[in-house]
Amino acid sequence: MLSNTFNGERTPLNERLRYIDGEIVLDSLAQLGYKAHFESKEKYFWIEEVQIGTYTFSSNMILDGGLVDIVWIVKENGNLILGLPIGEYSRLMIAPNYKIKKPIFGTYEDLDEIVESVFKLFEDFKKAMTAS
Repeated sequence: MLSNTFNGERTPLNERLRYIDGEIVLDSLAQLGYKAHFESKEKYFWIEEVQIGTYTFSSNMILDGGLVDIVWIVKENGNLILGLPIGEYSRLMIAPNYKIKKPIFGTYEDLDEIVESVFKLFEDFKKAMTAS
């Protein structure tokens, strides 16, 4: 679990990266092969939709106060079937009081590692969803 590695012990509150250069984040996402944009009004990064069969996949990433919150969005035939922050799925699938903490970062290098891991999982998830 990313939050076990990228946690408050590794990056205390006063060392968290609070002010983000959006261009650096967009470049990192582009290096991973994603077309991303920044929604300035709502303050999040969004990944352009990708169509695979009947499914459409996209993702949003919120970076706030040194925390990373990721939303995976999946539509089937245009109907939304998934669209919650990743941490919410643990409550739905494991137990209502089970909580996965958000990863914490203090440097762009930490953020790159987190994003790379999250999007590797996203690619695995897309493959599993479209395998049938």
